[in-house]
Amino acid sequence: MAKLKEVCRHIRSKNAGPFWVTVDLFFDGAEQYRRYRNSDVLAAKTFATLYGTDPTFIKRFSIDRLNTIKISFVRPSAQGGVVERDMHSGQQYVRLLELELD
Repeated sequence: MAKLKEVCRHIRSKNAGPFWVTVDLFFDGAEQYRRYRNSDVLAAKTFATLYGTDPTFIKRFSIDRLNTIKISFVRPSAQGGVVERDMHSGQQYVRLLELELD
């Protein structure tokens, strides 16, 4: 099985406002993108489990012309709150690197 870090040329996470995080998966070419864009592993359920958020509040966008998938989800706590550990969400992508795709 391929790992997400092996099929993407770039994976990033970023702040999408005080209540949301966005993860961008830039696949390494159209072939890799087409192969994995509809993978169940990249579904809301996986992100809900990894990030402790409600799957009904996860948004997923496939951007065919860029071979990219964008996934946005509600933060478990508001940006800048008492339990905040990554204010800009720049480290959230790390949990995805070893994710095994089907």
